[in-house]
Amino acid sequence: MGGYGSGRRWHTGSKSITSDYRHLDVRHLQREGLLIEGCKFGWTWNQYTTHEASIRVWVAKHELTLSYMHQSGPNQEWRNRQYSVQLDRTVCHLGGTRHWFLCPLQGCGRRVAILYASSFFACRHCLDLAYSSQREEKVDRLARRAEKIRARLGWKPGILNGREWGKPKHMHWKTFSALMAEYHRLEQASFKGILINIGQPVDPDGDADGT
Repeated sequence: MGGYGSGRRWHTGSKSITSDYRHLDVRHLQREGLLIEGCKFGWTWNQYTTHEASIRVWVAKHELTLSYMHQSGPNQEWRNRQYSVQLDRTVCHLGGTRHWFLCPLQGCGRRVAILYASSFFACRHCLDLAYSSQREEKVDRLARRAEKIRARLGWKPGILNGREWGKPKHMHWKTFSALMAEYHRLEQASFKGILINIGQPVDPDGDADGT
């Protein structure tokens, strides 16, 4: 069974995003009842590619031991990695405790919920990863906000489908008017951004750019 590097892209150039990486989420492990001292289990990923990747995990009182095969690059030799990841706990306001990973890379030790798989499992700060929303183009963010308003108004998705104008039942006119004004601003800013992206002239006296 494949390890890390099996079937996943090798990132170069621009900043990678978290969704490109296999990961371990301590919240999921806790919900599954796996963070019990003495527990041993395997974890497998296959949603990223047709190749699977897996690890073995041993749970101690205050740490996990991870064991997996890692390939440092295409056509490189597979090597076994085994090391510990410290666990921390915080008390929840409504009772109970919440688990955290402490990033195992030397000099870090951040308390995080998710570790991402590279040569070592590490936090997104150490791997210099961005969330997908941080990589969105400005026009994409504007369109996404406009889509949320369309959904709230019960309109057909897609700003190119025009407006349906009708006020949803039970919505106050004041709320409807505010949403329409915001939608108009986002719609015009989105269209302006699209024109700029395709190199078309834009009216400098047009609507606000949504910033």
